[in-house]
Amino acid sequence: MTPPPIPIRLLELAAEHAALQPALDEAMREVLEEAAFIQGLAVGQFAAELGAYLGGAHVVPCASGTDALTLALLSLNLPVGAEVIVPAFTYVATLEAAALLGLCPVLADVRPDTFNLDPAAVSAALTPRTGAIIAVHLFGQCADLEALGALAAAHGVALIEDNAQALGATFQFASGEVVHAGAVGAVGTTSFFPSKNLGALGDGGALLTRDLARAALLQQLANHGQSQKYHHQRIGLNSRLDTLQAALLRVKLRQLPANTAARQAVAARYDGALGDVPGLTIPARDARSSHVFHQYTVQVEGPGRRDALRDHLYQCGVPTAVYYPVPAHQQPAYAYLGYRAGQFPVAERLCETVLSLPLHPLLTADQVNYIGEAVGCFFDGRK
Repeated sequence: MTPPPIPIRLLELAAEHAALQPALDEAMREVLEEAAFIQGLAVGQFAAELGAYLGGAHVVPCASGTDALTLALLSLNLPVGAEVIVPAFTYVATLEAAALLGLCPVLADVRPDTFNLDPAAVSAALTPRTGAIIAVHLFGQCADLEALGALAAAHGVALIEDNAQALGATFQFASGEVVHAGAVGAVGTTSFFPSKNLGALGDGGALLTRDLARAALLQQLANHGQSQKYHHQRIGLNSRLDTLQAALLRVKLRQLPANTAARQAVAARYDGALGDVPGLTIPARDARSSHVFHQYTVQVEGPGRRDALRDHLYQCGVPTAVYYPVPAHQQPAYAYLGYRAGQFPVAERLCETVLSLPLHPLLTADQVNYIGEAVGCFFDGRK
């Protein structure tokens, strides 16, 4: 195999930012001139523009995606010990936010095709102590918002959408209504961690809701619980998106539709290159959801084969990542929950079989073809 002339990277943030450099420089200059580094003009402007992009949602910026999850749960005013149902296959922040508030994370297994929360598993996990369900829209497409929303409504619990990986994705209900991910449940959350589809040049996050009163509550909770300066009605957090990050995110938001289309084109090329490789399963698509491809995550069949393929690709100059190598219930920090190995078989199997390939808007057709050829060499014994 002849490697492509441009080295392959998981992300190309430096190159993506280079194309935006004049606009980023101008945004930084304006913030420096205003010198309002906390709650400056750009924060409100970014919130309004992101809300418009998401179909009219109210957006409350905050300091990180993890803070967004914490604030979303805090806004529900759940009693200590209330149960929060979360996926067994997720980043630990989903559990962390609940645990830090004295709530009890209750795990539910995920679907083997989309990796998203399995409504049947959620139904089995519901108890009179359940206060919320957190649906994580993993890798870029929506969880089953129809079924999960119905369960939440029937049991009188809140649905929270962790939308850190699927900003801009949409879901179509059986009625024909199309909604943006993050704007269906009581609260949606997102992250602007630099590697996200809409990433800051630092950390940041936001909360999303269609309820104006809840948006006001979230704004208050994110600013020390105060209704006005030095007047604190609630116990809150100091969690604010700083003005510089908001200004930079405004620039990058304008590129998000084009970048999403580019990601989808890369995923389609991967599908063509990898769809017929025996022993490899390409990402499933839920027909009701668009997919913005935060990750292109395949499954590799056979004990130890995922790691062997990863080593082979590394030797070919192709970086990969494993999201996630250890299921939530086997993390030492959450041993106190009392779960045992084998209790969430789908999540456990995914942790042994998933592999995320390079995916970013600048990945070329030649690079995708090279990756496809490298994968094919492994499976047909030419490694």
